[in-house]
Amino acid sequence: MKKLIVCYFMLGLLMVPAFAQEPIAPVPMNWKDVPSWKSISGNSVELSPDGKWMAYGMVPVEGDGELIIQQTADPSIKKRYPIGSSSSPSLSFSEDGRWIAFKEYPKEQEKKAAAKDKNKKTKEKLILVDLATDFAKTEYEDIASFSFNGKTASHLAINLAKSSGDAKSADLLLVQLPSLKAQNIGNVVEYAFNKSGEYLAYAIEAANLSGNGAYLLQLNSGKTTILDSDKATYKSISWTEKGDALAMLKMVKDKNYKQDQGKVLGIKNLSSPTVTLYDPQKDSVHFDKAYTISPNQKPQWSEDTKTLYYGIHPLVAAKKEETKETKKGEDKGESEAEKLAKIKSDTTIRTMADLQKALSAIDTTKSKPQGNKDDLTKPDMTIWHWQDKRLQSRQQVQEKQDQNFSFRAMYEVEKSKHTTLQDSSMRELTLLPKEKFALGADYQLYELDMNLDGQNYRDFYLVDLQTGDRKLLFEKYYLPSYASMPRPSTDGNKLLYAKEGHFYVYDLTTDKTLNLTEGLETTFVDTEDDHNVEKPMMAPLGWSSDSKYVLLRDEWDIWQVPVTGNAKAVNLTQQGRKEKIRHQSRYSLDPDEKGIDLSKPLYVRTYGERTKKSGIARIAPGKNGLAAGTTTLLMEDANIGRLAKAKNAPVYYFTKETFNQPTNYFVANADLKNAVQVTENAPDASKYSWSSGARLVDYVSDKGDSLQAALFLPAGYEEGKQYPTIVYYYEKLSQTLHNFPNPGFSGTGWNPSLYTSNGYAVLIPDIVYTMDDPGMSAVWCVLPAVKEAIKTGIIDGEKMGIHGHSWGGYQTSFLITQTDMFKAAAAGAPLTNMISMYDLIYWNSGGGNMSIFEASQGRFKGAPWENWDAYQRNSPVYHVKNVNTPLLLLHNDKDGAVDFTQGIEYYNALRRLKKPVIMVQYKGENHGLSKLENRKDYSVRMMEFFDHHLKGTDPSEWISAGIEQLNLDTHLESRMF
Repeated sequence: MKKLIVCYFMLGLLMVPAFAQEPIAPVPMNWKDVPSWKSISGNSVELSPDGKWMAYGMVPVEGDGELIIQQTADPSIKKRYPIGSSSSPSLSFSEDGRWIAFKEYPKEQEKKAAAKDKNKKTKEKLILVDLATDFAKTEYEDIASFSFNGKTASHLAINLAKSSGDAKSADLLLVQLPSLKAQNIGNVVEYAFNKSGEYLAYAIEAANLSGNGAYLLQLNSGKTTILDSDKATYKSISWTEKGDALAMLKMVKDKNYKQDQGKVLGIKNLSSPTVTLYDPQKDSVHFDKAYTISPNQKPQWSEDTKTLYYGIHPLVAAKKEETKETKKGEDKGESEAEKLAKIKSDTTIRTMADLQKALSAIDTTKSKPQGNKDDLTKPDMTIWHWQDKRLQSRQQVQEKQDQNFSFRAMYEVEKSKHTTLQDSSMRELTLLPKEKFALGADYQLYELDMNLDGQNYRDFYLVDLQTGDRKLLFEKYYLPSYASMPRPSTDGNKLLYAKEGHFYVYDLTTDKTLNLTEGLETTFVDTEDDHNVEKPMMAPLGWSSDSKYVLLRDEWDIWQVPVTGNAKAVNLTQQGRKEKIRHQSRYSLDPDEKGIDLSKPLYVRTYGERTKKSGIARIAPGKNGLAAGTTTLLMEDANIGRLAKAKNAPVYYFTKETFNQPTNYFVANADLKNAVQVTENAPDASKYSWSSGARLVDYVSDKGDSLQAALFLPAGYEEGKQYPTIVYYYEKLSQTLHNFPNPGFSGTGWNPSLYTSNGYAVLIPDIVYTMDDPGMSAVWCVLPAVKEAIKTGIIDGEKMGIHGHSWGGYQTSFLITQTDMFKAAAAGAPLTNMISMYDLIYWNSGGGNMSIFEASQGRFKGAPWENWDAYQRNSPVYHVKNVNTPLLLLHNDKDGAVDFTQGIEYYNALRRLKKPVIMVQYKGENHGLSKLENRKDYSVRMMEFFDHHLKGTDPSEWISAGIEQLNLDTHLESRMF
């Protein structure tokens, strides 16, 4: 009886917590919580073509993820699959929506083990799921890539992994759906389905070249046709848009040249293939024998399949092995001592003249025979010349690109005629739609000046693809931004281009030009662009599919502008300027579209400039090619981002997020009404405390500009209580008010979600720029924003820190020379001396910084020697004696954007003045941190730095005293996680 009583008593104790247990209160997110944080990989989200399913990867920052497949009509019906470790999972639906295939990657621990032991190999699996038969699953081991066969959806091709690292080909597994019967095709180096999926073209490459060839498989009948076979390499399979013909390259070794000799294969009439082989070596009339067909440009058919286009490049002769003939009296392998001994024993030498003659014959001062360079060591050096159009460093970065450069050419099949379409005087060529014309361009005449002052020019040419003739179209055409680049109409007969603040159309067939915008009561110039360029334009949305209209965008509205006739331009959105709503871009919902089809509704993204609301509007189709009115479908206090449509069904999805709510995906009809939330992003979000919300702060800069700042509240915010605050900036960023900063380790150490979760407010103000004063512009904009934000009562004015990286790092390093308002600052990769930085090199591109300073982010007029006061006035290092704010400076020794010397210069100047500065350098890292261990380390250090100075926490040793080199390894090991 006692035992029974005890049992009931114990059972009661066990049951009490189940009824009395309170929900676990969310806690601040620690940096050590971040590695396990899971969220949707945006690059992996796919909607099935029939709109019935959505699939996406849910992946952690560090570790193993899963693939989730959900029904769109009923999101509760879902299936989860482990996929190992990948930040961007690979997946694909079949065209009929029945099948989904995705990769399963090695687990995180397997990858780490393989990284330590090179003998351990990791392998990827392919998982094939039949959505029509209760998620029936089939696995395929050790695969490389995969693809379904387009519209037919009858087969899945799986490229298996190569047998060794130096293997050029691998087995191709062709799986028949739905039977899952598989055919193995060996030694496949490349393959591609045509658009309909009826045919598979593939190239075979065996180790000894035996059986190499190009093959065409008709999937329905199983018939295989050998298109060509030779001891050659076949590559660059290129199907036509219709899928009725294909082209490819055939490359043959030639011991006389460093490159292979190229040939072009053109195949059409697929049911009974006809093969055109163009071999330039057999063309003694039209083809320059100093050239060959290049492997670096894919061949392609013209739309009418009468012409093949391809690239050509110069041949370079192979280095011939020099014959080693030993002449009478020359070195036969004897040493110098042996040669001199022979001279001493030569009884024919009787006079001084005889001796000199004998000595000159062997010339003991030469260690190698004259003319033999095989054993000489050439210098390793670079010659920098003032007339170089590109800096030598830029040439080094682009060396591979230069080596692989090819000129476009064509072969007219019926005429059996090759024509070269461009040469070294015209380095760019783009085939226009319908292939009647091509647009050529060249900037070599202006290249030196472009690289110096950043002002861009081109000469544009019109190339007749019937004859190969070309004519100069625009000479020294100014490109203040990409928006001014000529754009072809969908019929290929016209060009839209910009000049001196207006858009024009040039008719290629009539040689006539029309100014489209001179009579309109608006401007299409981007008046808010504050760079040192003349009249940059707002980017056009594009041509209509019938080539009768262009859609242009001013700063607020979208205009439909006719390019012929007497029709008037129409403002499609009308209320944008009045309501301060920007119609920013058009959603392209059909990946195969050719121009904008005005007979269908147009979906555009909208953004409230002052409210920061965002949404989607729809422009309805009207009569006679004119669009009708605009309807707002969504407009919310959120970031409405992507919009996509199922390929074969009227099912749409869009994304929505706020600063404290992760990005989620919603499925809806064409009106975007009654949307259903499909995803539950960030499954662990409820464990942590998040920002209590976001507010807008309106302010006026010291120069009179009406600006805004985004103010993010700390987690657990209480009205009337003031909070330590981090101010972050990079030009204009108030538009990020509703962006969700997904927890993670960034390359700059910054993540606002982590700071608001840990009790900080975050203020992100806008900065606009006055020419010749980039640093002072930050002062004129940031300080008024901070003062206005303090008035909200949220920010503790005595506990404010600032942070920025790169250009933001520059603004941080400058601000602390102008004010003591901030109690701590963290500057990542900052420019600190505008004068010395001007003449340094942007090593990532190899170009000089001067163009960046004069026409891009620097916003200076001219060079330092022409504008000395401005450069000096805006250089932090020249005001370094004013700094009193403790600074954490990040600069890496391999920074290819802002030279490491900029950080060193500022650090040493501050150190010389005994100012409180700590510089951290991650060896071998570039402009931002790429290695995960470094990103972790710096993220933690930066928050420790701010916690000490703004929250009063005890400083870590690296903050209070630094770390001696001998103790550094121990220090770093103790902080690993």
